[in-house]
Amino acid sequence: MVRRGRRRILVGLAVAMFLGIAVYFRLWAIHYSISSDDAELLRRQFDLANKEAMDESAEWRLRFDEEADKASKCAKELDEIKDSIGKKGDSTGFEEKLMLLQKENAVLLEQVETLKNELVAEKRRCHT
Repeated sequence: MVRRGRRRILVGLAVAMFLGIAVYFRLWAIHYSISSDDAELLRRQFDLANKEAMDESAEWRLRFDEEADKASKCAKELDEIKDSIGKKGDSTGFEEKLMLLQKENAVLLEQVETLKNELVAEKRRCHT
């Protein structure tokens, strides 16, 4: 009788262990499918983020290229202007031309002042 009781306990223990192992494998399978779905979801999110980053990078590169083109165009125009100023044919430089124009401007301002004075004098003479 004691053997029967022990045997029942051992059979019950074996059945319980078998059911426990079955439940464990079932839970492991569920967790594995969830984690593999998570991995797939993470991969898709990473791919999407990577595509967005590449698009943004391309957009910034395009902006940089446009600005570089504008800068090179402005530099080219500036060089052309400098060359055209240098090739005017006069041996005098730009600074000398500026000085001559300033002197001419001062002379013209003096002439305007004298003409204003003459005009005021004529108006006074006409009123008297």
